[in-house]
Amino acid sequence: MTRLQLGLDLAEAITVAARQLHETTTPHATLDTAVRLAVHLLPGAEHAGISEIERGESRRTVAWTDDIVRATQTPDLAHWEQLWTTPVVRTGHGDPDGLEDAEAAGPSRESLSGPGLRSVLSLRLRADRRRITVLSAYSRKPDAFDETATRLGRLLTTHVSLALNSVTVREQLTEAMHTRDLIGQATGILMERLDIDAAAAFESLVRASQRENVKLRDLARRIVGATEN
Repeated sequence: MTRLQLGLDLAEAITVAARQLHETTTPHATLDTAVRLAVHLLPGAEHAGISEIERGESRRTVAWTDDIVRATQTPDLAHWEQLWTTPVVRTGHGDPDGLEDAEAAGPSRESLSGPGLRSVLSLRLRADRRRITVLSAYSRKPDAFDETATRLGRLLTTHVSLALNSVTVREQLTEAMHTRDLIGQATGILMERLDIDAAAAFESLVRASQRENVKLRDLARRIVGATEN
């Protein structure tokens, strides 16, 4: 296969992956698709998972290809801590001093304590002051992830991040529309019940929300639910 053909095949694979990611309809579906694509696209990847890491707290796995990823605690905390300052951390098991990554040095071989997992490639998806979201690919082979895997991983995480942002916005807009409809229904109920106009009904709803320390949408849901029952 020529270099040109290889490049075209790779471009097509990334395009297909991007399409699959953008066709997802919930953040959870996006994450599940991302881990599956990581195993399919990244050379050396046998398993993949996505974790959320709170600053100074434990890691929580939110998507995984199989139970090996869900159960593993590998690698150690030092690996994850580096992801606050660098977008990629690569850890191998073939060199006693760890594998030197293009952007960060991985932890020592003792950190790879999972069930037969000997290489990890972790790529940051999202980050803010308190939390980072990380896509990790795992392999049973030592030093499984090279520069090609790292570059492809960064391409993939770019598309995952874009798709995740898009589906999150859509979900928020859907929730906002649902909330607006609920508040509208609750306002209508109060107008009829109290024989007041829309402005007075909405003001009454807001005051009740503040008095009971309940979110406006939750109070509206309660009023609508009580009427339906």
